[in-house]
Amino acid sequence: MKVALVAGEASGDLLGAGFIEAFRERVPDAQFEGIAGPRMAGVGCSVLADAEELSVMGLVEPLQRVPRLLSLRRALRRRWQAEPPSVFVGIDAPDFNLSLELSLKKAGVPTVHYVSPSVWAWRQGRVAKIRAATDRVLCILPFEKAFYDEHGVDAVFVGHPTADNTPHTIDTQGARARLGLAPERPVVAVLPGSRAGEVSRLAAMFAESAALLLQDSPALQFVTPVATPALKGPIEAALRQAGVYDAFLLLEGQSDTAMSAADVVLLASGTAALESALLQKPTVAAYRVAASTAVIVRAFGLLKVDKFTLPNQMTESALIPELIQEDASPEALAHEVAALLGDPERRAAIAGRFAKLRSELALDSNQRAADAVLGLIQHAAKQPD
Repeated sequence: MKVALVAGEASGDLLGAGFIEAFRERVPDAQFEGIAGPRMAGVGCSVLADAEELSVMGLVEPLQRVPRLLSLRRALRRRWQAEPPSVFVGIDAPDFNLSLELSLKKAGVPTVHYVSPSVWAWRQGRVAKIRAATDRVLCILPFEKAFYDEHGVDAVFVGHPTADNTPHTIDTQGARARLGLAPERPVVAVLPGSRAGEVSRLAAMFAESAALLLQDSPALQFVTPVATPALKGPIEAALRQAGVYDAFLLLEGQSDTAMSAADVVLLASGTAALESALLQKPTVAAYRVAASTAVIVRAFGLLKVDKFTLPNQMTESALIPELIQEDASPEALAHEVAALLGDPERRAAIAGRFAKLRSELALDSNQRAADAVLGLIQHAAKQPD
């Protein structure tokens, strides 16, 4: 049995490696090949191209890379149409994978898309292409399956891999000790984003919020995990401009440790919000996009949700204050953070609900994904030619 895969970037490589190991437990002689990173290669996937090549996909990525990606996709299409695998699994990277899945499905290859694009929130018309291109979608968020069911797409909720890897009990004091933070003083983790655009729009505002918080609570400690070396300079400049540089501990990565050490987390809305919730941390989320983007989104009604952070979409009530676009200001952010710091009972209630959310998502996603793919292969084998 041969399984073809295309994984995009480090997150897809991690998912792919876990899937391969779980699938091999069921089919020990299975062979794997495709676009993969070092983790997938390390568990036996034959690498036809590196997963990092797909990291250039997107609206603002260098156009000179597009011809290479199109050529790569054509080569994979020819290879797998000539020698069809038992199944194709596209892991994230929808810009690259959905077109490839559509071609392979038309050629009779069963196709799976692992990690749903955010069609339930943004540009819902894309669901038609997903329905045409895929035989099965593997969802990592529970509400996604209901959305796909409504649109006639075969979808399986497999659980969230981040939840699988998050501990049941968060050792806040241990994290503080590892970072050299004073154990008795409150800590705020500040995450202004992992992309240059996010940092350019949020870092100064977050720094000014910290300055306001320090006026009333000078004992506060702040810790910021810097996602990439290129972001350190802009973050430092924002902190110095706001006069709060000496109150911050900057880390190289280690976002999980930084959030584990915190009483409250202030972050850019995105995947970090779910990570913070799974670490049972009361959180405040903010986001700003370019003004021109905001005008287009509002004018054409492209956004279909009224809750922006994933945890708020999965809990009965919104537990994370969301300050978006014009509502995001240093004063508003400082107010929300201070309200959480000053209310231990509210923080405990939020932490308790987030602990329950972790149990709802930690379903051993690798094993469930392997079962869903193998079930599709077996079903396809029973169908008449």
